[in-house]
Amino acid sequence: MLDPNNPLFWVLLAFLTFIALVLYYRVPALIGKMLDDRADAIRKELDEARKLREDAQALLADYQRKAREAENEARSIIDQAKREAEALAVDARKSLAESLERRSKIAEEKIARAETQALSEVRATAVDTAISAAHELLKTRASGSVGDSLITQSISDLRGNLN
Repeated sequence: MLDPNNPLFWVLLAFLTFIALVLYYRVPALIGKMLDDRADAIRKELDEARKLREDAQALLADYQRKAREAENEARSIIDQAKREAEALAVDARKSLAESLERRSKIAEEKIARAETQALSEVRATAVDTAISAAHELLKTRASGSVGDSLITQSISDLRGNLN
């Protein structure tokens, strides 16, 4: 079968040599191209992963910045609310003090009016009592027209002095 005198042997040997040469020159180039393509695909995936990582870090930094801003804003709102509450408390204390002072003055004025009215009533009663007493004394001690004129004069003098 493998007889060198047989032309099929030479055809088979030429075919195998051709296949070997094709494989020798073609296969490494194909393998190299496949490896290069695979390396390029991996490089692209790495670049994309790096880009995604950078985007994620930028988003994280942005969210952290926003969280700090929100925390600062919340702290500011709380501080402002505390200041407003303190101001309202001060206003309420001041308003309460003014109200108490106003009511105290009104009460003092009512007391003063009541004292004045009571004093006036006491004076009026004293005047009336004094007039009645004077009238009775003069009536019993002084009689006639002299007594009447003295009573009238005394009553008018007494009213002028007491009121």
